[in-house]
Amino acid sequence: MSADRDAGVDVGATSGAGHGTGGPADSPANRLQALFEGHRLTPTQRRIAHSMVRRAADVPFLSSVELAELAGVSQPSVTRFAVALGFDGYPALRRHLREVAPAEQSAGSASYNEYQQAVEAEIENLRHLAEVLADPRPVQKAGRLLAASRPLAVLGLRAAASQAYGFAYFAAKVHPDVRLLHEGGTMIHDRIDAAVRAGASTLLCFALPRHPREVVDTLAYAKEAGLTVVTVADSAFAPVAKVSDLLLPAAVGTGLAFDTACAPMLLGRVLLEAMCDDLPDAQARLEEFDARAAVRGLFVE
Repeated sequence: MSADRDAGVDVGATSGAGHGTGGPADSPANRLQALFEGHRLTPTQRRIAHSMVRRAADVPFLSSVELAELAGVSQPSVTRFAVALGFDGYPALRRHLREVAPAEQSAGSASYNEYQQAVEAEIENLRHLAEVLADPRPVQKAGRLLAASRPLAVLGLRAAASQAYGFAYFAAKVHPDVRLLHEGGTMIHDRIDAAVRAGASTLLCFALPRHPREVVDTLAYAKEAGLTVVTVADSAFAPVAKVSDLLLPAAVGTGLAFDTACAPMLLGRVLLEAMCDDLPDAQARLEEFDARAAVRGLFVE
């Protein structure tokens, strides 16, 4: 790592690599992304930025102490973060966010109970994903990489294991060789080595909070082994960004005791569609599966 990168991270470069910012720029998350563009932030400041994006609708109404608690940093770190963005201090940053927030942002939310609020938050996450997908090129690029990799390694540990399993389940219907890596431990590097020896060129990773250190280490190992890493993560500021070649963000919901991941799941299905577009025999494979399933009486009609 160069000394220049040790000093901080260029957020503009990170957020621009692997996802688009197309679509209207009036969502809370989009406004925050635009605010961070072009600034070189320290790892602590990236953590604050990540937390702000995850709670984009609430940030204009949080105190510096509340934001510090949310990000797990000190209150002075929040102040230094605001200054790094060009503001006199955190009050000036919060005032700016309130000024650009739509007046209707909180309208009607008071009438929702906590369960409805969680659903509304997920709907907002899906709207933001739709805005990101207005530029289809990152997903199309990912689809080409996934289709060309034989075999294709799919990684997801802990909270992201179900996302990886779901993708691998459907991908196996159209891709000739999908290898699911959803259990950590000392064998995971061996399985990556085996995939590389078999000809793999790409690893798809689903990375959701809380981000296991093992995922970051595994992606670093995969890159060293020569694999291109495509990652679906909850934010462009996620810890896996530095070890990903192409990062596609999809926010998670944080309103319940456990995070909800509707947007990452949907993005996974979008990636499947993009991959199918680059697999010329995908439709034939699906039709063959349906014919065999009918003969076996596999599904109840």
